[in-house]
Amino acid sequence: MKVKEIKDSNGAHHSWAIKCPGCGYYHLFDSRWSFNGNLEMPTFSPSMKSWIEVGDPKRQIVCHSFVANGKIQFLSDCAHELRGQTIDLPEISEDWNS
Repeated sequence: MKVKEIKDSNGAHHSWAIKCPGCGYYHLFDSRWSFNGNLEMPTFSPSMKSWIEVGDPKRQIVCHSFVANGKIQFLSDCAHELRGQTIDLPEISEDWNS
């Protein structure tokens, strides 16, 4: 499966997670995004733009993408080597724990 459901401490749905092959982090899609419900060929809308600060001194890594039909399209403002590419989403482990 390419999407994992994340539940809160009460067992209620919180969000959906994907493993991003561009920045290497998990992206969480909550109720602000629409989701087609397909765990193998997911589509989320609108795009996801995230950034993290890493290193010393701190530098910002931007990751901006669309997820559609099981593929992730990285936009031109990404700060990683997959910028401008569209690739298959990787599998996400069922036992991955948030």
